[in-house]
Amino acid sequence: MSRSVIYLLLPDFASHEMVYLMQAVSVNSDGMSLNDNPKYVNKIVAPTMDPVKAIGGFDLLPDYSFDTMPDDYAALVLIGGFGWLTPVAAGVEPIVKRAVGQGKIVGAICNGASFMARCGLLNDIKHTGNGIEQLKLWGGAGYDSRGYTHRQAVSDRRIVTANGSAALEFAKEMLLLLENDTPQNIEAYYQFNKEGFCALTGQ
Repeated sequence: MSRSVIYLLLPDFASHEMVYLMQAVSVNSDGMSLNDNPKYVNKIVAPTMDPVKAIGGFDLLPDYSFDTMPDDYAALVLIGGFGWLTPVAAGVEPIVKRAVGQGKIVGAICNGASFMARCGLLNDIKHTGNGIEQLKLWGGAGYDSRGYTHRQAVSDRRIVTANGSAALEFAKEMLLLLENDTPQNIEAYYQFNKEGFCALTGQ
């Protein structure tokens, strides 16, 4: 199995939605040092090899374009943002459908989850996103809302969905599917970032 976790970014992507997951892949569970031998490596794919801009204004150089990305990877992660509302998003549909068809782990947060609804990929699974109304709007007549669950993040059949405020919950569910660490260490990572240093140490 490939060690790559591939983050799919469109122009004006929401960079904050990927930080917890990317960090947990690269840093030891105690958060104190880089992992010398991580189970996975983070890679970026974008429409082209040109820098892709975050909504915060910085540019990120992709590792792959849609045309050069490998077929062998551990997980595909659709990061939200405003690019999903533009024509360039159409190029993602064959990529994500192939990933789902091959049984790969797929994560979709914020507008990435809404795009999955548009592609008909949430109809047979439990899922969530930026609210049922947005999923219905994006998914149209082809979207079946019966699997919708009003939660921060939902994992079902190797697909994780989340709303745009759920970067940490999204990371937790992805890390569990990836078996990036023990469930206990993943939970500790989640609690540390959710509750904060002061609450957990009593100082």
